Amino acid sequence: MSGHLVLLGPPGAGKGTLAKRLSQELGFLHLSTGDVLRAEVAQGTELGRQAKEYMDRGELVPDELILAMVRSRVAGEKKVLFDGFPRTLAQARGLEEFAPVSRVVFLSLAREEVIRRLSSRRVCLQCGALYNLLTQRPREDERCDHCGVKLVQRDDDKPEVIARRYDVYERESAPLVDFYRARGLLVEVDASLPPEEVYQRVRRALS
Repeated sequence: MSGHLVLLGPPGAGKGTLAKRLSQELGFLHLSTGDVLRAEVAQGTELGRQAKEYMDRGELVPDELILAMVRSRVAGEKKVLFDGFPRTLAQARGLEEFAPVSRVVFLSLAREEVIRRLSSRRVCLQCGALYNLLTQRPREDERCDHCGVKLVQRDDDKPEVIARRYDVYERESAPLVDFYRARGLLVEVDASLPPEEVYQRVRRALS
């Protein structure tokens, strides 16, 4: 596939894993706006300094700043995979001006399944190793394979917090799904299927 690709989907739908594999096998530049934002702030660029002022106040970084960062990162690139971006209609419209998208893959996953997947995550506070009791279990029940320390559930992986995150995602993403569907760019893939089946369906959609 030539051109730029957008991956949309709720937390826990597998966007990151899918993006990594597509980038490796199809030659996309994998761009996560979270990574771009952190890099700009860490490097102390002018855009990074402006963004940090908003972040330090606990405010959302404005769309125009996010777009300016993305624009600088994709200049001259022929195949970019946007992971979790755009997040708003303003960002989607802005992206069209400098990096028109060829295809949008929407990984759909029901609220209950998102809660089930994410609330199964556990972390080792000693070494930072991550586990999932559904898909990547530790060898010993709820203890780290490396440290032997009892694994814990992070506060943001608790069911009530995940439910709120999903509701926010739905409010933000529904207009984007409609926006790209109206342009004939959207392909919907059921993310509750086994990971290999999800990947093969996405590959077929892109061919």
